[in-house]
Amino acid sequence: MPLIEQQLLQILPKARPVAGIFLPALNRAMARYKIDNRVRQAAFLAQVGHESGQLRNLVESLNYSVEALFVKFSRERISEASARAYGRTDGRPANQQAIANNIYGGAWGAENLGNTKSDDGWRFRGRGLLQVTGRANYSAAGAGLGIPLEVEPQLLEQPEHTAMSAAWWWAKHGLNELADAGRFQDIGSIINTGKPGRVPHGAAERKALYDLARKVLA
Repeated sequence: MPLIEQQLLQILPKARPVAGIFLPALNRAMARYKIDNRVRQAAFLAQVGHESGQLRNLVESLNYSVEALFVKFSRERISEASARAYGRTDGRPANQQAIANNIYGGAWGAENLGNTKSDDGWRFRGRGLLQVTGRANYSAAGAGLGIPLEVEPQLLEQPEHTAMSAAWWWAKHGLNELADAGRFQDIGSIINTGKPGRVPHGAAERKALYDLARKVLA
């Protein structure tokens, strides 16, 4: 059954300013990738709702403080000197472009994300409802959807493309089947960490949104 705006806003109330724009895009995406029963739709909406700040944040924020960079990333990802140079302090904003190129670049970025050029970390930072990140992932999503994401990564900031890319990624990683099996935490783990069996960031909010969505869609 297609989602209606009242249901979407009951599940994701903070999405009110953009609900009318996203609703048809979400319905088309869910229909195309067979997110077509209550548990699949509830799981999908909960995960994209969490990842996107309830459909409001389509581009990754890298507004990290110096201290947060030390805690969140290894020195392989960003050196102590770079963290101190680019992180936010009380007297200075974060240099988000430099942070992106550090944490998503270098040998780690080339191996894990296909980021091989100097500005790839920034150019291919997280975008969309499920935060596609890295040149290789943009390329794969673009090929899957038939749109030139490697050339125009900002297309993932448009509701139609971001909804379709999220549903494509969902289906490609077998998340409909995990939803049917009730393995909701594994879905979040795959989205957030790349593997099942872990506790994803924001697990409590993901689960609360899922429980709510199941009630609304009943």
